[in-house]
Amino acid sequence: MSVYTEQHGHGPDLVLLHGWGMNGAVWRELAARLESDFCLHIVDLPGFGHSAPLPAGSSLADWAGSVLAAVPERAAWLGWSLGGLVATQAALQAPERISALITLASSPRFVSEEGWPGIKPEVLSGFEQQLAEDHHQVVNRFLALQAMGSEHAREDIRRLRDSLASKPAPDPRALAAGLGLLGEVDLRAQLAQLDMPLLRLYGRLDGLVPRKAAVLTDALAPASQSHIEPKASHAPFISHPDATAGQIRRFLQKPH
Repeated sequence: MSVYTEQHGHGPDLVLLHGWGMNGAVWRELAARLESDFCLHIVDLPGFGHSAPLPAGSSLADWAGSVLAAVPERAAWLGWSLGGLVATQAALQAPERISALITLASSPRFVSEEGWPGIKPEVLSGFEQQLAEDHHQVVNRFLALQAMGSEHAREDIRRLRDSLASKPAPDPRALAAGLGLLGEVDLRAQLAQLDMPLLRLYGRLDGLVPRKAAVLTDALAPASQSHIEPKASHAPFISHPDATAGQIRRFLQKPH
């Protein structure tokens, strides 16, 4: 059961992983800015776009393993939101495969708890309950949450919707599994194990990954670099594609 990937551009290999509810088409605008410098491997995560879902009960390690099996032996990886969790897990379980890691609007722990900012557990459990009733409505609500705070939120939502509509709808089982990962996974204690170059990109107005989480993650991964885009929300590569592409290019092209 192989994961679907598309290849664009020429240069060093760069793997791109989308977020929950989306598919690889979400990278279209960013890809247009990077394909002259990198060979992009744009992935549909299991159960999204053209990729079949994994069996019920699959772990984050299974998700990471399915992507590792479909991409080059060694590459830089970029993961947005849930894709950032998958990319981080892949870097932990196969560090020799990943030359550099970039997470975008992602967190090692998405759910808030005492002393840690994030998505309120009741918001996530509400999504999980609504999935069984109307998964299309849940995806639409999540799109609105991702753009909330952006200076052009309506336009951001339209672009996210357009990319979602360009491929098959997500499998409801994969939607449920992905929400489960967002609710359960906690990679905070393992971040210090990462020894490849790591760049963490954030939006200052992000309601799903608050900027306080970025500051706390600085301490968990002291060797990493971070950048907070001042006017971006949860999808900086949609609202600020030039700035985001610039950060990625500078990080990957400088000697480490």
